[in-house]
Amino acid sequence: MSRREGIRLSDHFTYKKLLQYTFPSIVMMVFTSVYGVVDGFFVSNYAGKIPFTAINFIMPFLMILGSLGFMFGTGGGALIAKTLGEGKADRAKRIFSLIVYISAVCGVLLALLGQAFLRPIAAALGAEGQLLQDCVTYGRIILISIPAYILQYEFQCLFAVAEKPKLGLYVTIAAGCTNIALDGLFVAVFGWGLEGAAAATAVSEFVGGLVPLAYFARPNGSLLRLGKTRFDGKALGKACVNGSSELMSNISMSIVGMLYNVQLLKYAGEDGVAAYGVLMYVSFVFMSIFIGYSMGTAPVIGYHYGAGNHGELRGLLRKSLLVVGVFAVAMFTSAYASSRPLSHMFVGYDEGLLSLTIRAFSIFSFSFFFSGYAIFGSSFFTALNNGLISATISFLRTLVFQIAAVIIFPLVWGVDGIWLSCVAAEMMAVAVTVTFLKIKKKEYQY
Repeated sequence: MSRREGIRLSDHFTYKKLLQYTFPSIVMMVFTSVYGVVDGFFVSNYAGKIPFTAINFIMPFLMILGSLGFMFGTGGGALIAKTLGEGKADRAKRIFSLIVYISAVCGVLLALLGQAFLRPIAAALGAEGQLLQDCVTYGRIILISIPAYILQYEFQCLFAVAEKPKLGLYVTIAAGCTNIALDGLFVAVFGWGLEGAAAATAVSEFVGGLVPLAYFARPNGSLLRLGKTRFDGKALGKACVNGSSELMSNISMSIVGMLYNVQLLKYAGEDGVAAYGVLMYVSFVFMSIFIGYSMGTAPVIGYHYGAGNHGELRGLLRKSLLVVGVFAVAMFTSAYASSRPLSHMFVGYDEGLLSLTIRAFSIFSFSFFFSGYAIFGSSFFTALNNGLISATISFLRTLVFQIAAVIIFPLVWGVDGIWLSCVAAEMMAVAVTVTFLKIKKKEYQY
């Protein structure tokens, strides 16, 4: 399909067209989130509880390194979309090329630093003995593919800006299927355990990051192509500020994940960390629906903001809030109803761990009622190139509210308080998001 035959950023977006344009981004994010889920499923069922706990324990640190891709992808994507809306196509291509090149170099540097600090960080967080060794084993293999992982997350955002969301979806499906197939082969058939799961994920990340790189390096039918550029500190700084909310969100979630693990080791032992891992796997998939929708709408919002189409901007906000609400109800219902079968799929071999996980699920699922609004609100302000408000929403939602709740709530409700922390933090984040939307309504004319 040529670009002219598809949906363009400049179009008027009805509910149908909005869902059509964002659907590939949603599925793309769901497939990406499946990587960790598949690793967890195979390792838990074929390698045992301690290797499964190790993946959950070290994953937040690995996600911090990969979060750079979200910063460049969302922040750069917002700037590129706004530049396209202003009619400056050549400048948009130069910014696109600069961001991709810079992020690739940063990925290599982060992979090297990660290898150096992996063991001391895992030990500082409380891992010891076999748990520590498993964290290091898994992490060192995954770190090899961190540069590709960063590019993969970046291109997931930029495919929508290039008016090629379906192509982005196809690449992500290919990477996801690679991960699933290799996990089954390496872990279930060859019996390589933790090393096999890590290798499967690393290979799939190379597929997800390098295939888009090859596509954009060649002549193509999209709005963007890699080519010659020059260093533009102002544009790069603007992209980083725009994407700081997504960077902050990912780093904060990882830091909070580490804190949850510390609290769970204290209140429930290794079983608590394993149960939290199951929640996070399901949460990654469910949250990816909100994140994918927000990623898909951001270029559209940024384009119409740059073009001064205030009526379209108002319509996009109104429609999106309704869509997010429908998603929220559907995901809460699904999570609550499927808590037992999902828990059994991961930890059915241990009755005590299964019971703890089901209890955690029944409380945690209420967070899906609220989480989508703050995720979309932060993305909305990123698309408007207001990185400060976007970062503030993310900072409060993923760090301040979560840390306060996970420290205070267990003092009152014990282990249940840890699961309640997620729900309380999301509720407070919605209140902050609504406040900012009201304050800035006149300025942005939405």
